[in-house]
Amino acid sequence: MSYKQIIITVCTALMVSPLFAKVPTIDLSQINGNWHLRIMDGMEVRKARAILDFDSDKMRLSGFDACNRISGVLKVNNDTNISSRLISTKMACRGKIQSYVSQRLHETINEGFSISKAKRNGVEGITLKSPTHELFFGKMGK
Repeated sequence: MSYKQIIITVCTALMVSPLFAKVPTIDLSQINGNWHLRIMDGMEVRKARAILDFDSDKMRLSGFDACNRISGVLKVNNDTNISSRLISTKMACRGKIQSYVSQRLHETINEGFSISKAKRNGVEGITLKSPTHELFFGKMGK
């Protein structure tokens, strides 16, 4: 194996291995209830007022994507990946932040995501992580 082949092999392994690393996830029954989206891809988005409501008994997801009511059936794809095909109303978004949040929330759920416990800015919550987005939610109604 040449020097260039070794470097390419090592670089490829370093780039790909984080994609397959196990993320500590939580059981769906631990997240039943309403969750308010607070941070999306590092950006504060609480004013968009997006909310997800998980019901693990019925394997359903519902809520508000910042523009429209949403609902869907949760599908567990493997140990750490969950997805859903959302249905939603078709109302106009009030502003740019709502449109931004709505689009990326749908992308995250459609792509498939893992759920893990998290803490951001002193708030306990959960993180939904997909291949392209990371969403932090705080529990509502504690």
